[in-house]
Formats: sequence, structure tokens, C-alpha cells
Amino acid sequence: MSKDMSKKPVLTAVAASPRPSREAAMEAVRTLIAWAGDNPEREGLKDTPKRVVGAYEEWFKGYSQDPADVLSRVFEDVSGYDDMVILREIDVESHCEHHIAPFIGKAYVAYLPTDKVVGISKIVKVVEIFAKRLQTQETMTAQIANAIDDALKPRGTAIMIDAKHECMTTRGVHHPDVSTITTQFTGEFKTNPSLQERFIRMIGRSA
Repeated sequence: MSKDMSKKPVLTAVAASPRPSREAAMEAVRTLIAWAGDNPEREGLKDTPKRVVGAYEEWFKGYSQDPADVLSRVFEDVSGYDDMVILREIDVESHCEHHIAPFIGKAYVAYLPTDKVVGISKIVKVVEIFAKRLQTQETMTAQIANAIDDALKPRGTAIMIDAKHECMTTRGVHHPDVSTITTQFTGEFKTNPSLQERFIRMIGRSA
């Protein structure tokens, strides 16, 4: 991703706001350092604003990417294959929109193709795009399912995300071993409980 964060981001159902300059972002970091009680001009912190802005470019690069573009190249020769396509244990590294604290875990994605499939790496990329935005886990789970449904028109989609949230680990209730599980089922996965159960078994989870 370009170091110029002034490029208008690609958002999903969110109104884009004008993006501040890189210097304005660094000045905001300096303000937060001072508010925390330290001196942003001391040697160990002088380059911190630049590093934080660089980290934000990586953590939130999903705003400059469009999942529809990623899923636009499909393969229509499926030779009659009509069973689940499942990807297990996709790494999820995102940030809670309430505290900008990380939540980290795994995503499990399945869909029932109709007449087309997509390269499996594209599914992983879609998960990453939505993860690299300020998010709630619930919203991200639905966004992934909706993106796959819109692009591939499958007979159904199943998503599960299991993640631990640093906003519960390092602040607030301080419970580091609690994980959050969210699911989203569409199409035949939503209407057929046996398909849901089969998905859960096949990803190695308890029903």
C-alpha cells in the first residue's frame, strides 16, 4: 500500500470522511503521548508518531481495497461439483472499533457453489480486507458472508469466527481466556440445520 493515506478509501455501507494529512495524523499521536503523561519529544518517543502512522497503514489497509474486485475473477468449469468448499483456520487480525484494541483469531468459511467457484486465496483475501478495518466481530462476520453471496451467488454460505479481544484482556474485565464466536449462515446453510452441523464437524468444532 502507498504511504499516501490521502487516497479515498473503499468502504462498505459507511460514509467516507475526508482523510487528514500524514502530518496531522502524526500530530494526533504526539497529542495522545502527551495526554498519557509522557514527553513526545524525548529520544525514545521522537519517532513513535511516524511508526504509529506506519502501523495504521498496515493495520487498516482494508479501507483501500474492494472485496468485489477480489472476487470478480471466477471459474465456471466446476464439472458438476456441488458440495461444500471449506477453508479452515484463516488468520484474523483486526481492531475493535470501540477501543482500537486488537482482536485476533481464526475464520472458517464455506460456500455451496452453483455454477462457479473462486480461487481459494481470494476467500482468504476477502477475510483480510474486512479484518483490516475498524470492526466489530459481528459486523465482520456478516460482511464476509454478504461479499461471497453477492459475488458468487452460491446456494449458501457459512462463516464462523473465533477470536480473543484485547479490550477484554488488557482493560475492562481483564479476562484473557475468553474467546468470542460469531456465525453467519445464508441460503441452504440457514434453512438446513444438518448442513450447519456438517459444516461445524468438518471445521473440527464441537456441534
